[in-house]
Amino acid sequence: MQIQEKPAAATPFEWIGGEPKVRALVDRFYDLMDLEPAYAQLRAVHGNTLDNARQRLFWFLCGWLGGPQHYTDRFGHPMLRARHLPQSIGGHSIGIRERDEWLACMDQAMGETGVPEDLRERLRDSFFKTADWMRNRGG
Repeated sequence: MQIQEKPAAATPFEWIGGEPKVRALVDRFYDLMDLEPAYAQLRAVHGNTLDNARQRLFWFLCGWLGGPQHYTDRFGHPMLRARHLPQSIGGHSIGIRERDEWLACMDQAMGETGVPEDLRERLRDSFFKTADWMRNRGG
């Protein structure tokens, strides 16, 4: 009898562990934003409560990682950059500092929720490209 290796995950969504792991990652991300002084500026742009942002990021990441399209089913195309422009509802001024705080907070959350290192490295690169593209001011 041959021992079969576990098949490789078809998508990052499967690789990360599906909805429960995406939920844990998003929850830890926003918990860190609330707790860590290093993310104070990032936290400040989110208003009094993180509930709406927490839910929308969960829905978005599920689809972005190759899982269920919860976000697009509810709201259509994410139009990330347009939705984050300062003049849009819920938009923000995003510069290098905000980008870097977001990335550091997400990387810490990935580490603390046990995202496999090889996936974490791939996601770091993808998150950087997206976060840098989201910048809408220079500094």
